[in-house]
Amino acid sequence: MPDSGVLETEDRFFEALRRGDHDAVAQVLSDDFVIVDIRAGAAVPREGFLGAISGGDLSFEKIEPSERSVRRYGEVAVVVGRTAMRGSFSGEAFEAASRYTHVLTRIENEWQLVSAQGTQIIE
Repeated sequence: MPDSGVLETEDRFFEALRRGDHDAVAQVLSDDFVIVDIRAGAAVPREGFLGAISGGDLSFEKIEPSERSVRRYGEVAVVVGRTAMRGSFSGEAFEAASRYTHVLTRIENEWQLVSAQGTQIIE
């Protein structure tokens, strides 16, 4: 499957987030990674995101991806998917459904996540 490496990287990312494993999350993020957070729309750079994980400010009990589609453009892949999430941020519990866009690129023969954007789905 031509997109298996992309989805495997996504699966490693989500599993590392569920475990709160700073090092495993860091392995799949590019050095210039940016995430636009689902709640406030803030652009958070790699170190801020990793700091929230290692400091315990951001934790996940559940992240269930679904409805994922991959579009490839050479060494770049765009994934659009959906997640059901439960966790806590700064001690406040949250539960959310989201539609997300991830951009990955192949760096030194490995897929890395360079950008992530989540939009909460209000049902």
